[in-house]
Amino acid sequence: MHVDLNLLTALDALLAENSVAAAADRLHLSPPAMSRTLSRIRRATGDDILVRTGRTMTPTPRALELREETRELVRRATAVLTPPQTLDLDTLDRVFTIRSHDALAAALALPLTAAISAAAPRVRVRLLAEPSADVADLARGHTDLEIGVTPAARPEIAADTIGTDHMVAVFRAGHPLAESGELTAERLAAADHVTVSRRGRLHGVIDDALAERGLTRRVVAALPTSAAALDLAARTDVVTTVAEQVCRPVWTRLGLVARPFPFPVPPVPVIVSWHHRHDTDPAHRWLRDQVGEALRAILDNGQ
Repeated sequence: MHVDLNLLTALDALLAENSVAAAADRLHLSPPAMSRTLSRIRRATGDDILVRTGRTMTPTPRALELREETRELVRRATAVLTPPQTLDLDTLDRVFTIRSHDALAAALALPLTAAISAAAPRVRVRLLAEPSADVADLARGHTDLEIGVTPAARPEIAADTIGTDHMVAVFRAGHPLAESGELTAERLAAADHVTVSRRGRLHGVIDDALAERGLTRRVVAALPTSAAALDLAARTDVVTTVAEQVCRPVWTRLGLVARPFPFPVPPVPVIVSWHHRHDTDPAHRWLRDQVGEALRAILDNGQ
């Protein structure tokens, strides 16, 4: 029996994307070519695999059963058919793209670029901001690493939790909350606040914690970056909420005051994610090590 193992790679892309066009883009094929490949997969498996539901494609029950097994088979086949590589950092010539929250990008910039420049002078790194909507850049090969607070739900994405940070309330040194007296939930709720949200959200975990105590706060604005929120806090009487260790250099440089909340606030995980296709790539593994070391140093600051 002749089995075309190329169909496994195509099936893996289709089950990961649930889209013929996206799978074609991922494999650098034309949509018509991917449609023909899907037809061959349907004949080979005796199943429709993906069926049209309005404007989207929905996997069949059989496709859902095959998704994890197919991904693992492709990963193992890639490892078998890829020759062992020795990493020469002196000659490594590569551009890595990392997407993260703006505060993380600012904190990472100095230690990461210094470490990379010292070890691999031909390597360049691009630090990109988070988009306003979720995108599948890791799956499509547009980014090498993404750093965030939640692991991706897609089965082909690997994730490593580097550590955690804690949220603090930040305000200018002359703010009424900086005066003598305990920072209570009531005093915090009475102040004006700005949130940090790439999607413009005005509500967050602080509001939930206040609501449990029968309190509400006035959020006057949502800003897209921690830097913008901290700058506004430095020039007005608003309070903002940021990650303590990641944002410490910025609020310290601006002369701001940071205080822990007077009620429990969940810690913020720092998670590095990448596509499984890079699991055995020595250069990518080296990059992950550099990013992990830099992040751990940031999160350990002051602890």
